[in-house]
Amino acid sequence: MKREDFYKLPMLVQDYLIYIEAIKGHSELSVTEYANDLKNFFIYIARHKGLYPKSCEDSEIDLTTIDLAFIKTITLNDAYQYIIYCRNVRKNNEATRARKVVAIRRFFSYLTDNQGLLEVNPMKNLDTPKIKKSLPKYLTLEEAQRLLAAVDGKFKERDYAIITLFLNCGMRLSELVSIDYNDIRSDNTLVITGKGNKERTIYLNNACIDAINEYRKVRPNEGVKDRALFLSARNQRINPRTIEIMVNNNLEKAGLGGRGLSVHKLRHTAATLMYQHGNVDVLLLKEILGHENLGTTEIYTHIASDATKAAVESNPLANNKAPKANT
Repeated sequence: MKREDFYKLPMLVQDYLIYIEAIKGHSELSVTEYANDLKNFFIYIARHKGLYPKSCEDSEIDLTTIDLAFIKTITLNDAYQYIIYCRNVRKNNEATRARKVVAIRRFFSYLTDNQGLLEVNPMKNLDTPKIKKSLPKYLTLEEAQRLLAAVDGKFKERDYAIITLFLNCGMRLSELVSIDYNDIRSDNTLVITGKGNKERTIYLNNACIDAINEYRKVRPNEGVKDRALFLSARNQRINPRTIEIMVNNNLEKAGLGGRGLSVHKLRHTAATLMYQHGNVDVLLLKEILGHENLGTTEIYTHIASDATKAAVESNPLANNKAPKANT
């Protein structure tokens, strides 16, 4: 759903989206995800409660007619019916269904606790589907070096600097895109704004500074009005999608394609390499990555344990059999 289509949503949903962006500090991407999830929920409820026939196309359903009186008729069971529909018909996985539950629950909490429009929150006990926890994908040190060595082409200095920052600093895509040309201080640090509009300091090591300096030698300056450090072919702030495509292309060139790797996996790689090779305390790693909860960071301790187990099992003596005892 595009931002310009928000006006097609119920008015109370529109108010909620403004609230989570202006007051809660959610990013534009996060707000759009909430908009999509709530739109799909209310389309289902409109059919489920008979406002529109089940055969009606999504585009024919006018969500702006959904008001507080209608919302008050929605029950916890209706929400569970929707989650079942998402699993059986839309084929949404556990993580997607869990995200939809969060969107529904927080919207109704907003109506109840923030606006006082509902006396009782019907979604207070809406449970989240259990999600199977899996270790994040990441590159080994040798694979990360292969990726950097594969970077080439017209924008090789820019692309090399971008990938170097991802692999060394563990910053998010949105954080990297937001860096301005003059953000880097004389002490080789910069302050970036992460999730929840929270600022944190990024420390740039020698590899990052060297890569940025090489890029600055070729970065267009004449007639460029954009303050962004990283520019597109049109000399404007580079688009996140352009970076995603660039990273994927270089992963392919490095022989690392087809493994589900992505820009975000480079963030996982940075965190893993720091934990495995730098003896970085998990609390310090939490600050470096800008995680709100320690539990999010602790997954990297499991990666390290998993890697240690794999290393021991790869020992050529791992499958030797002990001599049988004489009985």
